[in-house]
Amino acid sequence: MEKNFNDLPESRQQQLMAFDRLLTIMDELREQCPWDRKQTLESLRHLTIEETYELSDAILENDLPEIKKELGDVLLHIVFYAKIASENVETENHFDIADVLTGICEKLISRHPHIYGDTKADTEEQVKQNWEKLKLKEGNKSVLSGVPASLPALVKAMRIQEKARGAGFDWDEKQQVWAKVEEELQEFKENFNIETQDVIDQKEAEGEFGDLLFSLVNYSRFVDINPETALERTNKKFIRRFQYMEEASKSDGKSLTEMTLSEMDEYWNRAKALQI
Repeated sequence: MEKNFNDLPESRQQQLMAFDRLLTIMDELREQCPWDRKQTLESLRHLTIEETYELSDAILENDLPEIKKELGDVLLHIVFYAKIASENVETENHFDIADVLTGICEKLISRHPHIYGDTKADTEEQVKQNWEKLKLKEGNKSVLSGVPASLPALVKAMRIQEKARGAGFDWDEKQQVWAKVEEELQEFKENFNIETQDVIDQKEAEGEFGDLLFSLVNYSRFVDINPETALERTNKKFIRRFQYMEEASKSDGKSLTEMTLSEMDEYWNRAKALQI
């Protein structure tokens, strides 16, 4: 059912006008700016990845002004891709931003039959299971085929496990998962010489370490921890504390490269005490 623009609430009219303004600017830049004219789907790809990570950083920092800015950058890229695709009129697969929006609208409706149809889903888990069944009906050869091959390994592990759970392949209790973590840790230890810290069989130990990480990611789901977020927060915490060590030691006329580990530990513990 189409809506009349003038019948929409003023806030929605303003949103649509702002989006129209972006589309107009994109048309002008594509026509008049040498850099924008030169861009292709492939040339924008690495820039889009960078913008996505910048948005992720802003979300982790809970920096709303920065989130707003980065969302604008990501939205620009979406509009840019659609603009480029709309110019390929000689191919039967060309599309524009309206096609993109229509496609996602239709997808959302078809993937939510408990809202727009007669399917029942009272819990989040039922919704996810319905999604996986629908994807298979849509032509996916495997439940796992929707996991992008180029995802970072930690994120990929999360998505693989979530997909498998949607198909009903998962542990019942978190205690079972933790037992698996301990089992994998023991198997890793068996491939590692504790006395000398030398890897006995590099390839085997690497495989066991991967199994251990995979089982830890699995456990994180059962205790509602996002391992990617958890690890990135730890990365940021380490960076803050290490940079404090650099600045504090420099203020004391010292250099980290000339200090002993115990001397550095004093600055590190000071950073921890300051909750840096």
